[in-house]
Amino acid sequence: MEPLSSLEITGHILWQFLPVWIGLAVILFLSYSFRSKLGLYGKLLGSRIGTIGLVICLFWLLTAIFADLIVTFDALDQVSGMKNKKPGTPVRGLEDAWYLLGGDNLARDIFSRLVMGSRSVLSIAPAATVFAFMVGITLGLPAGYYGGKLDTLLSFLANLVLAFPVILLFYLLVTPEIRTTGVPLVLSGVLFLFPIVFFVLLFSSRFGEQKHKLAAYLAVTLIVGLWAYSGLAFNADPLGVFYMDPNLLNIFVSVVFVNSPTVFRIVRGLTIDIQTRDYVAAAQTRGERPWYIMLWEILPNARGPLIVDFCLRIGYTTILLGTLGFFGLGVSPESPDWGLTINEGRKLLSIYPHLALPPALALMSLVLGLNLLADGLREESLKD
Repeated sequence: MEPLSSLEITGHILWQFLPVWIGLAVILFLSYSFRSKLGLYGKLLGSRIGTIGLVICLFWLLTAIFADLIVTFDALDQVSGMKNKKPGTPVRGLEDAWYLLGGDNLARDIFSRLVMGSRSVLSIAPAATVFAFMVGITLGLPAGYYGGKLDTLLSFLANLVLAFPVILLFYLLVTPEIRTTGVPLVLSGVLFLFPIVFFVLLFSSRFGEQKHKLAAYLAVTLIVGLWAYSGLAFNADPLGVFYMDPNLLNIFVSVVFVNSPTVFRIVRGLTIDIQTRDYVAAAQTRGERPWYIMLWEILPNARGPLIVDFCLRIGYTTILLGTLGFFGLGVSPESPDWGLTINEGRKLLSIYPHLALPPALALMSLVLGLNLLADGLREESLKD
């Protein structure tokens, strides 16, 4: 077989992404059809910048979901004779099979590794950011609402963490040597409790007078929460449903630990500002409990800035994960992690630019999409 031309390579790549195009079309069609009922998300579709960011983010999300259908080879397979081959090179011994973006220095398909790398990034960054927000919200609300010694203590701890340069702190937390000290295990044991605490407080403050409903919600929260907690934090799930590889746990906990203080400071500042509003005073006059006011009066009215920061923070986390992979401190060495792939390709960048450019462009486009999405959300939230 002859090597593919640039136009043919583009056509084959677009065809491989067919599940993504179908998914995008369905999601956008339904979103536009019901946008009047979708709140802030529906309003986002009226922003050109926000819509572009949404499409980019959805593209990579659907790519991660349908990665197994998109790839042309296994991301770890090494094919003889395909080392550092240029994009569009046919694979010997196989009919209608090409390395669409070329082969890397270990003769693996760059296109397939690029696609599977999206799953690696999107399985860590959003989930870790959610956990960081759970920690920041659970601590930031009472710090801003009560003030006093509690605020002083929590703010001091947050500033203590923020005093370290982010990259240096990440570097220290994810090195293999730190795992032997047990620090990641202790951090996971503490940080992974906060989602459970958050939902217990959320339901208790809302359904305190409805005993049966509260008991049902708390039972589900504690059973599922403690089940997941035992598996994710300590790998002690007896059914094996919840499990996290020790190296991945190390990275995950590091992301949560580094991001939580910043979220705490944002939530604390918003709480101090919002608690002076009339509707908070009205809730206090009605005799509502403090946690009800914090979770059901203050937090919903802080959602605009928090949603924007959430999108931006996923972008920052994506960059940090790429940086860790670049330094070889990410997931396993054979993983299709974008940062690791960029590092492997940069050594031969002047001779074979196709090794490092695809993952670098993918990383850049995902972060760009998240930033545009955040800009669109900020623009629409200011109109409320």
